Amino acid sequence: MKYRTYPRSDVTVSEIGFGLWTTSTGWWGEKSDDEAVAMLHAASDLGITLYDAADTYGNGRSEEQLAKAFAGRRDRVVYATKFGYDFSSAARERRGQSELPHDFSPPFVRAALEASLRRLQTDYVDIYQMHNARMEQIDDDRLWELLESFRREGKVRMYGVALGPAIGWLYEGVDAVRRRNVATLQIIWNMLEQYPGNEQIRAAYDGDADTGYMIRVPHSSGLLEGHYTAETTFPKNDHRRHRPREWLVNGVEKVRRLRFLERKDRTLGQAAIAWLLAEPRVMTVLPNIYDREQLAEFAAAPEAPALTPDEVARVDTLYNANFGIEEPPMAFKGTMTPPLAMSVSSQARHPERSRGGESEA
Repeated sequence: MKYRTYPRSDVTVSEIGFGLWTTSTGWWGEKSDDEAVAMLHAASDLGITLYDAADTYGNGRSEEQLAKAFAGRRDRVVYATKFGYDFSSAARERRGQSELPHDFSPPFVRAALEASLRRLQTDYVDIYQMHNARMEQIDDDRLWELLESFRREGKVRMYGVALGPAIGWLYEGVDAVRRRNVATLQIIWNMLEQYPGNEQIRAAYDGDADTGYMIRVPHSSGLLEGHYTAETTFPKNDHRRHRPREWLVNGVEKVRRLRFLERKDRTLGQAAIAWLLAEPRVMTVLPNIYDREQLAEFAAAPEAPALTPDEVARVDTLYNANFGIEEPPMAFKGTMTPPLAMSVSSQARHPERSRGGESEA
């Protein structure tokens, strides 16, 4: 395992993190708490230190799983969790793509933090994130002042924004970086879904911000693991079961054109992570991990061979041509047009490399 430290901070995280949505929600198959704890211990043994939970995952279950797994060794791990959903007063847990009501009022957020601390059995959270924030939250000075007060109180080491659900939310991310200089931003970004992630990362360079990025959905909901076929079927409760069939058929064809990234010493799934880790602003990648085989494969990704410049250029060429596939434009959610008096530079300022693929095409 390799490690990265957030800009201008003392928060160091493993390049591969573990997202507890796979152990606590049932969206990727049911797991008992004992099975979850065993997986978390195995992840720790492989050098993973960053664990990303949310108060709403399993109605607090993800945080409780962390407490069970790492009691007595809190100082060896980095807890990231999220807030903003009022799951306690809802009649059901969030499933699939549906959402519960948000509440970002200061009294609710303070109560949510205290509840998370109790479930985690700790007196501080390393990384505290607005869960699927909208522009209203990015604009809310009271909310940012409250988060800063948590940091001063020692209850939070760092705070930021996790964007979603689904893909989009461009200016929520850009504004969080440019206007708030947010310490951490969690976004969807992968070889198949580069927009708007390219723009959200570029914002840190354009604004000389201190932002580090967590990447979720690095394998495009499993496509870039390389195991799906056009005949793949998903279990009844699996969130991918509800996607249009075209998503699977077109995705399998796109992945076929990326098979050149596979080598004897690097799987396609590892190549997808290596593509992300080539960006210096990426602090940690959060693959969906639901069995020991996947855990071992993804944890080894930082040690796999990096993509060559020619391989990166070939990926960019394929992406910019939409992998040669005709399909309707992506339906994005969130704020996809610039707020008043704001524009995004079209010039990349990546010191290491330019990604390409800035358009929706």
